[in-house]
Amino acid sequence: MNDHSEIRDSVRRFVDHEVAPLLQACESAGSMSAELLDLLKTHGYNGMRIGEEWGGKGLGFGEFCTVLEAFARLGPSLHFWLVDSLGLTLQRLGTPAQKERYLRPYAAWEKMGSLAFTEPDAGSDAGAIRTRAIRCTGGWRITGRKHYISRGDTADFYFVTAVTDPGRGAKGGISTFLIDRDTPGLSVPRVDVSMGSTLHKLAEIEFDDCFVSDDTVVGEVGFGFLAAMKTLDDGRLAVASTCLGVAQRLLELMVEHARQRSTFGHPLSDRQGIRWMIADSVTEIELGQALLQASMAQLEAGEALGARASICKLHLSEALGRIADRAVQIHGGAGLLRGQLVEQLYRDVRFFRVGEGTSEVQRMLIARSVLGRPSRDGD
Repeated sequence: MNDHSEIRDSVRRFVDHEVAPLLQACESAGSMSAELLDLLKTHGYNGMRIGEEWGGKGLGFGEFCTVLEAFARLGPSLHFWLVDSLGLTLQRLGTPAQKERYLRPYAAWEKMGSLAFTEPDAGSDAGAIRTRAIRCTGGWRITGRKHYISRGDTADFYFVTAVTDPGRGAKGGISTFLIDRDTPGLSVPRVDVSMGSTLHKLAEIEFDDCFVSDDTVVGEVGFGFLAAMKTLDDGRLAVASTCLGVAQRLLELMVEHARQRSTFGHPLSDRQGIRWMIADSVTEIELGQALLQASMAQLEAGEALGARASICKLHLSEALGRIADRAVQIHGGAGLLRGQLVEQLYRDVRFFRVGEGTSEVQRMLIARSVLGRPSRDGD
């Protein structure tokens, strides 16, 4: 596997000295600033995984994950701006016209897109999608509602799943569509702020008899959604990389505080309980790093990952939750105060055990890879 340490060190310096002050101001304001987006774009952090022929940087997956890990020193709030899952799907499945209209400006950050899959009754269960697309002259009419849509409040277009053949369900009955924000009948009635970063907003999107033309369908009708799901391995490893970066930063904060803080005449770092918490955190980080490196090696060798992406995502997101909890515990009262980085990260990282596939879904997929599907219906 390639050694990306030079990339990691370079990005960390950039993040610490140039990005950190601007990101803090954005968190205080509750919105991403044009100044920060311009800075990231100037340094080439837009469209990192998208091919150069479409205006991206064409980074390999190992390089990309190294960048995510380095950015995560500031927390996971920029993860959702840097990850190109929508772009990768469009690059693989889109028509030339769709790529010119959406992918090229998406790679340049001239247009922002959003994946609109989740519904009130359909999260990880694709078969429960209720949004309908009904064939009509020249296209489709779409009605339904999506919620918990990341960046849904600022998106210029949406990558939307809808049922096109109710009789076939998730296996050939769900299609994906590219729908512009200004399409008649599309509205964003509600925007929520998550418990972590103020930059991570979750929107509700409603479709009230929205007409879209045939050329908005991504991939084959009925099978676009299944094809799009092939990007999930990339997404899970990207999440794992961000989790690793945040965990490493939390470990730094734990060690620094344990050395500086004294109780009863001795530094915290002398206390066995503190030392064990740090030792457990180091062990979990090392295991996560080894899992990621093995996965990258498989990808670079052109081998199928199987359940390894789920294993990486499950281990690192769960370990990160434990590490964040230990960090707050070691900081004591200071760890509970707003304005402290350790407190902010404690709230930020809770997302990753739910978003991008819950821990329970990852366990289901891992078990299925070993045992096969259960004999009863469902999991």
